[in-house]
Amino acid sequence: MPSITHPAVPCHIPAQSEEVLLGVDTHKDVHAATVITVLGAVVDRRGFPATADGYRQLIVWARSVGTLRRAGVECTGSYGKALARHLNAEGIKVTEVNQPDKAARRRHGKTDAVDAEAAARAVLSGRATATAKTSDGPAETLRLFKIAKGSAVKARTQAINQLKSVLVCAGPALREDLAGLANPHLITRCAQLDDVLDDGPAGAARHTLRLLARRIQHLTEEIDDLVKRIARAVKASRPGLLKVRGIGPDSAAALLIAAGDNPERLTSEAAFAALCGVSPVEQSSGKTQRRRLNRGGDRQANAALYRAVLSRLRWDPRTQDYLQRRTAEGKTKREIIRCLKRYVAQEIYRLLIPTTNPSGPTTPAPTAP
Repeated sequence: MPSITHPAVPCHIPAQSEEVLLGVDTHKDVHAATVITVLGAVVDRRGFPATADGYRQLIVWARSVGTLRRAGVECTGSYGKALARHLNAEGIKVTEVNQPDKAARRRHGKTDAVDAEAAARAVLSGRATATAKTSDGPAETLRLFKIAKGSAVKARTQAINQLKSVLVCAGPALREDLAGLANPHLITRCAQLDDVLDDGPAGAARHTLRLLARRIQHLTEEIDDLVKRIARAVKASRPGLLKVRGIGPDSAAALLIAAGDNPERLTSEAAFAALCGVSPVEQSSGKTQRRRLNRGGDRQANAALYRAVLSRLRWDPRTQDYLQRRTAEGKTKREIIRCLKRYVAQEIYRLLIPTTNPSGPTTPAPTAP
């Protein structure tokens, strides 16, 4: 498929050995690309289809005007994910670029070419520094499994609620026959109901209960299969995570997804804590000196750390001692949990990115209270 060329006059024609930067504004069908020099001069602008052939054309075109080592790409977690993966495979460093704010758009206008140029300039100026996730390893596998599992759990919950709603309105004979059964036994009995030839409300209720129960059973099989696949993927990727107190396969998967397949892009454990939304945020004023909860970051990873802290508060004596000591110092339970989540994030980071000392062995992860 040929590239989609926008009429543009190159502002500067660099030498073949001169370094250039690529900026891409991604969309579902067409990606707008702009190449600039390290001095900020625009070289060329073009559009390319969001296909494998289009990605190859884009890279060939960008390299034809200079040496390409860096690229700024918008939406690397959605429309730009496949392109970022392709650029990484070609040895080009991909930087994730946030969309321009509304004030900048009001000043400069809004076109795909303008956004692509802004993405390249964000990398050139250093405003955009976050390395994009590669999405080519176990973290991407876990993300896909978690998507399927989340939707299956939601659908099963909805089906269970519908089954019970239908049962409440069913005839007294059927309702009394199924009364007092726990959910597993109730679903099994409903799935075994006879499909009677009755077009009235009673027959419709039996048929509906049977269909809903079988749907629940099918969704349960899907969920069980995905749970096994998630546990297997976590063990194959970072088995040490499952040894952390309070961290199970589901929580480990959420933390691995947040870190991505290239966790080395996180420069420090403080960066990982900020990514998980557990870094402290100053909220001091006058004589009051305090920090508050961070409401940003990956909320699934934050929830995983929260579950780990609650587990430790219930079962770990050291964490319980920490709670009592900080309570005596005047901290609220919410503030103490915030501190504990920070400790657990530090422990998780050391497992995601083991550090080595000059003598060779890996530095052990600290034990959080």
